[in-house]
Amino acid sequence: MEPKKAIVCVDDEAIIVLSLKQEIQSRLGDRFICESAMSAEEAFQVIDELSENDIPVALVISDWLMPGVKGDEFLIKLKATHPEVRSIMITGYASDEAIERTLRDAGVSAVLRKPWTTEELIAKVLACSDESSGVS
Repeated sequence: MEPKKAIVCVDDEAIIVLSLKQEIQSRLGDRFICESAMSAEEAFQVIDELSENDIPVALVISDWLMPGVKGDEFLIKLKATHPEVRSIMITGYASDEAIERTLRDAGVSAVLRKPWTTEELIAKVLACSDESSGVS
């Protein structure tokens, strides 16, 4: 049996990370391992640990506005270091220009605006994770 793939949720607000994890685990916990990180640096540590344990990372969901490294910078670096990992950017603040730049430079698969609905989140996760038939 193929190992479960991982989804890594990244946000500096614990309540957002918790919400993302709960929504994904309640709907897709049988398909994915869901990990979290509170910063870009921590996210790279989580991704490295998963890789060391032969757990493929299917998707990273990252906030745009975080202290230190912003989500778009993180996702651009993620694409450069892990081109196989897909990403979703969540934002309540990003300008259209920032979103366009992230879509272009980071290869983000989708953008999710706050506040999102569980249905929006799950649909985007499935569409971006090779888990739905024919949708990628």
